[in-house]
Amino acid sequence: MPMHHTQPEVKVTVHVTHEEWNGEAPAKWRTPAVNFLQLSEHTGTHVDAISHMGKEFSNVTIDRMPLSTFITRGVCLDLSHKKPGEIITKKDLVQASQLTKVEKGDTVLIYTDHYRKHFQTENWPNHPGLDEEATIWLGVQKAAAFGVESMAPGVKGITNKAVHRICGELSFTHYENLVNLHQLVGRGPFQFIGLPLKIKGGTGSPVRAVAIFN
Repeated sequence: MPMHHTQPEVKVTVHVTHEEWNGEAPAKWRTPAVNFLQLSEHTGTHVDAISHMGKEFSNVTIDRMPLSTFITRGVCLDLSHKKPGEIITKKDLVQASQLTKVEKGDTVLIYTDHYRKHFQTENWPNHPGLDEEATIWLGVQKAAAFGVESMAPGVKGITNKAVHRICGELSFTHYENLVNLHQLVGRGPFQFIGLPLKIKGGTGSPVRAVAIFN
């Protein structure tokens, strides 16, 4: 599972077994009744809360963001020509959106094919990413959110911090570590659902993201 190197390792252990509940003698094979999960809010496919974008946005936590943010019309833009570490510009987004227009309230998924090409390779951290102008363009379009296949929406050490801050300033969010975007390209709009857990004070949440075509 894609994980940013700054995030804690996911741990899944057995909390209690059916054998323990039933008072049975210990056996070689145990049947889990309840597992214990230990993970970051920013694990695998996840959405960032506005509070994650900067200290000044700390009051807009994941539990305070409306569900309408996470159930929207979706479009997928084809940026698969972008190479590892390459910047995605406003011009790139405008050109890609000629085929599928971005509308107010959309979730804009950005297909780079980086996951299929580079996950678990040395190029995985070296992903394409948006620059400041491209992020502002999405905000001006009044997108509810955008989503990327990589661990961050911007290029590490170049634009990523600024992309997060712009999202906070323009009050929209993004999804990270999406997969299977190749199945959405060229098929037009769809319904996007990426519901977070309602974590009190949460800075983000893992999601199960789906696209529904009529």
